[in-house]
Amino acid sequence: MRVASTDKRDTVIKAGKPGQISAVWDHEALQACICEKSVFKPCSPATFFLKPFPRLHPGARNPTQLQQGPLPRTLELFYDVLSPYSWLGFEVLCQYKNIWNINLQLRPSLIAGIMKDSRNQLPALLPRKAQYLKNDIRLPGQHVQVPVQFPKDFFFVILEKGSLSAMRFLTAVNMKHPEMLEEVPRELWMRVWSWDEDITEPQSILAAAEKVGMSTEQAQGLLEKIVTPKVKNKLKEDTEAAGKYRAFGLPVTVVHLDGQTHMLFGSDQMELLTHLLGEKWMGPVPAAINPKL
Repeated sequence: MRVASTDKRDTVIKAGKPGQISAVWDHEALQACICEKSVFKPCSPATFFLKPFPRLHPGARNPTQLQQGPLPRTLELFYDVLSPYSWLGFEVLCQYKNIWNINLQLRPSLIAGIMKDSRNQLPALLPRKAQYLKNDIRLPGQHVQVPVQFPKDFFFVILEKGSLSAMRFLTAVNMKHPEMLEEVPRELWMRVWSWDEDITEPQSILAAAEKVGMSTEQAQGLLEKIVTPKVKNKLKEDTEAAGKYRAFGLPVTVVHLDGQTHMLFGSDQMELLTHLLGEKWMGPVPAAINPKL
């Protein structure tokens, strides 16, 4: 066996008959194997072409991870169905979780609790911001292909009704049927932010759950649990967890990457998120999926 070239761009090891390709190796991986005194067992005559593989992902630790892609990165999305911007961020991340190699954890939280804890106030309480938001939400909604419409009685929906019952119900869903933690909140968002319908009364929550395929018995059972300490405490814990990441509103995306934690506020930070992950941004509605609600 002889090494015809030591150039990393085109290293060829020849053995036996020409033209027979047995394997493709990465030069640096081979060197690592040699350094570790690995033994190449005899094999049939072959020609080995050693050419560099694509650049290793920063998360790769050794040559055995070549061609395996990036390790799953954990993303936590804290959201409340009372927040239309949470809906936008939710839909984008739910699509990209099938494209990027990420572990997306959906965490229902209470925006009222986060605002109180951070001593923040709803933007809609400021007249100029309220007017801006009313017009602003339509454009990003169209951009993400989410049918967002302001409720007619916005302040009554936001300040009087709130979302406590709905978020406790989603917490119960997360605890008992996490596989439905995409469909149920989406239906609640549709009710309040598209159809101007209630999400606080028991029959409204049951209707949303049943519409996405949950049986009446399942939905009723979860609804009964929203008054239990276990569910109440879980929602409180998740809301406080967002506060520990210094959240002052929703949505909040928390990225766990290489031993560091990054908190991104809002639904318009997706390009920054792709930069952190080293992934490719293909717009809010990737062409490979292109769903329309």
